[in-house]
Amino acid sequence: MNRIEILKGFLEENAKDSFSRYALALEYVKLGQNEDAVREFEAVKKNDPDYVPTYFQLGQLYQKIGRIHEAEKTFRTGMTVAAKMGDEHTRSELEAALEALLL
Repeated sequence: MNRIEILKGFLEENAKDSFSRYALALEYVKLGQNEDAVREFEAVKKNDPDYVPTYFQLGQLYQKIGRIHEAEKTFRTGMTVAAKMGDEHTRSELEAALEALLL
């Protein structure tokens, strides 16, 4: 079995498993299946809006595929969520990504 099949198997057992869905999205990014990756990252955001790493990866993906407005919105939302969760490291990474995006 490949990683995608394994992760999909985990999600069949628990559709709201944020880590497995996030990992599946990352696998899609590696394969260049960007719309599949967006779909999975967005599902994580919907089901687990406090899953902070999603915002950085999704924002970067939006930037990569030219969806700049969505990237900016995602980085900004992620900064708010990271601050709420007390995750200063990720908040600062999101802030740096936003600054680079807006240059």
